[in-house]
Amino acid sequence: MMLRLSALAMIAASPAWAAPAGKPFFSLYNTDLIVLMAFIIFIGILVYFKVPEKVSGLLDSRAVGIQSELDEARRLREEALALHASFERRHAEVKDDAARIVEKAKADAQLAAKQAKDEIEASIARRLKGAEEQIASAEAAAIRDVRNKAVAIAIAAAGDMMAKQMDADGNDALVQKAIASAQEHLH
Repeated sequence: MMLRLSALAMIAASPAWAAPAGKPFFSLYNTDLIVLMAFIIFIGILVYFKVPEKVSGLLDSRAVGIQSELDEARRLREEALALHASFERRHAEVKDDAARIVEKAKADAQLAAKQAKDEIEASIARRLKGAEEQIASAEAAAIRDVRNKAVAIAIAAAGDMMAKQMDADGNDALVQKAIASAQEHLH
């Protein structure tokens, strides 16, 4: 490649283009020739000290470094994609778990509501039974009170009637009869 560049530089520096007016081509007055010779010497020094191979080696090592960086980036990208996929799977699992938890909570809430309803119905039934028992007890007490009052009134009425119909001799006869009955039972 360097040889091709050198040949191209020589053709570009042909005497027709480089010669100043009235001066020979190969003279120190021709600056183009001086520049061309310096360039050729510079290229020769670069080739002698193997600079193109060193530059090529540096470029190759740089290319290897870039390739290793690209490989590392590709590996990191694949790891990131795998990690992203695992996060997506985990997200889906968490979402499914959350849906199951919500469904279980709904079922538990419905069960708790049914149990509360059953307990309320049982409580209402117990209270109704207690109220019915209290009503029956109050009714029995009222009937007993009415009977007791009726008996008391009947006794008082009978006593008044007997008091009106009895005289002192009838009272003595009743007392004597009661005493005789008591003596028979005692002996």
